[in-house]
Amino acid sequence: MPTLLHLDSSADLAASRSRALTAVFADAWRARGADHTVTYRDLHVHPLPHLEASALHWPAAERRPGADVPAGSQELLQSVVDELLAADVLLVGAPLYNYSLPSTLKTWIDRVHLPGVLVPDAGSTGPLAGRPAVVVVTRGGAYDAGTPTEGWDHGTPVLELILGTALGMDVHTVTASTTLAETVPALAPYRERARAEFAEAERELARLGGSLG
Repeated sequence: MPTLLHLDSSADLAASRSRALTAVFADAWRARGADHTVTYRDLHVHPLPHLEASALHWPAAERRPGADVPAGSQELLQSVVDELLAADVLLVGAPLYNYSLPSTLKTWIDRVHLPGVLVPDAGSTGPLAGRPAVVVVTRGGAYDAGTPTEGWDHGTPVLELILGTALGMDVHTVTASTTLAETVPALAPYRERARAEFAEAERELARLGGSLG
């Protein structure tokens, strides 16, 4: 039974562009048949706590002797890891907040970046190698090459590094920029671009949702 792990992290529950786009992928996934199931985690509505102890950056077998791990924290970490391992495809909604990740998404990243567990040792292959991950990035402004804001998106590279380079997943990044053009007067000249990019993102996510996994 193919399983999609769908993560949303936007703080906007009413008009989020990232939530609208991840829903396109999830709908296309479900349309493939009743056997295509979805595990949904809303990281904003039900946020994970920050790591309770620095020892949780490491698997239990590699922690220093006597490391303080609060009761229940290992079980929570393991449940997040198991949820990802059980998924055939990962879908991440990642709006750009102040040029970086929403803090709620960062707490999830901190729980799955486990050396020797999901991050393979040098020269070995991890359990998530080659598994598809779809990262839906929405950015209120423009970050085009050759402009003063080029390189200001510090969220997308982190996700591609952790999911792709570290975990070995097959990352597909779908981006819609200038998403604030409809509401921020200074961005009004970008409105046609925003509509075109959003529509293209919808088409690509519908295609990926109907084919990946």
